[in-house]
Amino acid sequence: MSHVFPRHTKSTPPRAVRGEGCYLYDETGKAYLDGSGGAAVSCLGHGDPDIIAAVQEQAQTLAFAHTGFFTSDPAEALADLLIEHAPGDLDRVYLVSGGSEATEAAVKLARQYFVEIGQPERRHLIARRQSYHGNTLGALAAGGNAWRRAQFAPLLIDVSHIAPCYEYGDRRADESAFDYGQRAAQELEDEILRLGPETVMAFMAEPVVGATMGAVPGVEGYFRRIREICDKYGVLLILDEVMCGMGRTGDLFACDADGIAPDILCIAKGLGAGYQPIGAMLCTRQIYAAIEDGSGFFQHGHTYIGHPVAAAAAKAVVTKLTTQGLVDRAAQMGDQLKSALEDRFGQHPHVGDIRGRGMFLGLEFVEDRDHKRPFAAEHRIAPRLKAAAFEAGLICYPMPGTRDGKSGDHVLLAPPFILQDAQVTELVDKLGTAVGKVIP
Repeated sequence: MSHVFPRHTKSTPPRAVRGEGCYLYDETGKAYLDGSGGAAVSCLGHGDPDIIAAVQEQAQTLAFAHTGFFTSDPAEALADLLIEHAPGDLDRVYLVSGGSEATEAAVKLARQYFVEIGQPERRHLIARRQSYHGNTLGALAAGGNAWRRAQFAPLLIDVSHIAPCYEYGDRRADESAFDYGQRAAQELEDEILRLGPETVMAFMAEPVVGATMGAVPGVEGYFRRIREICDKYGVLLILDEVMCGMGRTGDLFACDADGIAPDILCIAKGLGAGYQPIGAMLCTRQIYAAIEDGSGFFQHGHTYIGHPVAAAAAKAVVTKLTTQGLVDRAAQMGDQLKSALEDRFGQHPHVGDIRGRGMFLGLEFVEDRDHKRPFAAEHRIAPRLKAAAFEAGLICYPMPGTRDGKSGDHVLLAPPFILQDAQVTELVDKLGTAVGKVIP
């Protein structure tokens, strides 16, 4: 009998014993193609010798030094490397242990920034419905995933939520994609004015929405308008790239494709590529200066922030991403995978949309393609697809509640950037097997 507290108590998962390249193997020797990188984590695949060597070397040299007393060479080198490639005026890196910690830190930094500069009345955070920003209470409050929030609602801080930029579901037939994006962005200005511009501290969004909606990017011009609105009212823009960042969408930072830079940016998942738990919050020199010239102390922290072994692993990951053409490979192989998905599912009567950027792709399933009507929740399309794909030897990331937290289903695909041509075919074939079993 296991003493592990699992995610789901009604089923016993197989035991993973080995990873190699794009595959994981269970205790029986069965191979699973990692079509979602776990949760968009394993961008370099499994068993990468360079990352393993970096972890081993650092563990032998210095495993841990608390940041209340020390900095470390790996933390300094990783921060330098990230800022070298970061967009805009991002200038400082706050290392944490994962995505929820990064977004939690971002919300707290936004609040402290305004306290430090003498605007303590700025307290409101605005985010988007159908978003996901993590599972700690502050991050969960910022997120707009209705299912994840429901039972914890009495514990959550009050956060305003506006509509996402969801072209497939929300663009009217009589408007262009650009005009739709401007209309969606206008909701931010309207909400700032409703709350009172002097009371709003930040707006948080994913450049490409991940788990909750399945690889949904903003349309052309949407995020530029969001940036303009934030600037107009002195509101900080927090971009959550925990899932879509670190090359996943074909740019090292996903916001590069939108032609903007945030005030605060959150990364994780692909930052450590699964070899160590690590995340980071990046902020502008202006925000850092407010703390440095004010109290001098960011009133936040965790025991394992800046962990030397985690930082060494992440430095090795980012070095590979930026020097070995792997970000470009994510873009190229993503295009190839998307084309293969379109060839296989583009005319499927129950596949309404195939979308995404780079190696971050989603398929949305509908009962009525002509009217974009989703399956009713009781059909349990997403969990059945997950089980059928797993049985076929494919790890993918289906989620229900795509439309409104209750109805709608999608599958998110985020395979390692090292995916080969034959594995593109294997992925599409195994997904086709699962879809055929669940939605004949």
